[in-house]
Amino acid sequence: MTQFESTADRDGEAETTPVTVDIYDQTYHLRGHDPAHITQLAMIVDSKMRAVAAGGTTVDSLRVAVLAALNIADHLTRTEARYRALSGSISETETTLRDRTENLSGLLDSILSEDRKIS
Repeated sequence: MTQFESTADRDGEAETTPVTVDIYDQTYHLRGHDPAHITQLAMIVDSKMRAVAAGGTTVDSLRVAVLAALNIADHLTRTEARYRALSGSISETETTLRDRTENLSGLLDSILSEDRKIS
């Protein structure tokens, strides 16, 4: 189920809460599990639509909404790509650290083994 359901989801989670938001001078009555988050999302969409409208010549709100959605989708895909790149870097670092730990452990074992032979 999506965040904007009008009833409880199938797993019996708590009922959704109504929230009213204004986006580009239009009022929307929504329902969701986190009204503060929905309000924040609405503010982002409203801001993006106003930025698109200020930068262009169109007054058609549908066209402004589509262009704003494209801008938001672009930001999302760039953020996802950055997340994947960072996750890969972390994974590589973990592998490197694990390899170094194993090497150091082996060296320590061999030094201790030689020390016992000398004693």
